[in-house]
Amino acid sequence: MSTLTLGKALNVGLRKAMENDPKVLVMGEDVGKLGGVFRITDGLQKDFGEERVIDTPLAESGIVGTAIGLALRGYRPVVEIQFDGFVFPAADQIITQLAKMRMRSLGALELPVVIRIPCGGGIGAVEHHSESPEAYFTHTGGLRVVACSNPVDAYSMIQQSIASPDPVIFFEPKRRYWDKAEVDTDTTDWTPLHRARVVRPGEHVTLLAYGPSVKTCLEAAAAAAEEGRSLEVIDLRSLNPLDIGAVTESVNRTGRCVVVHEAPVFNGYGAELAARITEKCFYRLESPVLRVGGFSTPYPPSRIEDHYLPDLDRILDAVDRTFAW
Repeated sequence: MSTLTLGKALNVGLRKAMENDPKVLVMGEDVGKLGGVFRITDGLQKDFGEERVIDTPLAESGIVGTAIGLALRGYRPVVEIQFDGFVFPAADQIITQLAKMRMRSLGALELPVVIRIPCGGGIGAVEHHSESPEAYFTHTGGLRVVACSNPVDAYSMIQQSIASPDPVIFFEPKRRYWDKAEVDTDTTDWTPLHRARVVRPGEHVTLLAYGPSVKTCLEAAAAAAEEGRSLEVIDLRSLNPLDIGAVTESVNRTGRCVVVHEAPVFNGYGAELAARITEKCFYRLESPVLRVGGFSTPYPPSRIEDHYLPDLDRILDAVDRTFAW
């Protein structure tokens, strides 16, 4: 067992994947000599060379387009988008090419491309550096979309994503990069990539979260326990495909559900969860599914981002409202 930060767990996972398969390449802006702005790729270029860890121009569409070409030639590119808000110039390549190539070829072609995206706020960044664009990609058929929330999952999920025959959008919660945990780097007995996990059992309300919001929900559950309420926290881990079985099993038991994410509530990923849960758990629900998230505004200046991001008080307020019905 090793004590690793989430960022270091990603680094070690990438290193393992590159050691195990010479076709794995890392590409992105400043990923080589600098090791990435968050140092996720630190030391990889020194150990694997400039042909496998490639510093690219500042051109996200070109980066993803090049990765598509490499994947068609048998490579497994891992692309880093430096910040979440920078992914939009690459949206055309991701949505019209990467996501559709396998179906367009009737399954003859595989595109094993992983696109790593640091996501979310909470680090005091400037404009375009604190987005939550997951709904754009979960809405796009042909993409697998996952989000790690802790070092253990970061280590295993990055390797599982690289091994996937399908393109994977891999969200990393940037404000959790420095969270630490014990990680067993000698095992491959991992939770399947697209399986949700109950990270805190409970009886009264189900909290659904992913990425940076999981830790916030755990803090809310601990606070609620002091008032005699037992909240179950589920880390979804995979947004597409969704482990709906784990979700409905929990909600059918608790009868109440609150969905938490940093993205705006309006048309956010929580809307799909609320609709699915209402459809499948209708007769067991004691109250409507409630959502806690960002507001329908551009992400605010860093000095007031704490008012925008879901926090313990807003989550507990939603929990209280579920008991008002």
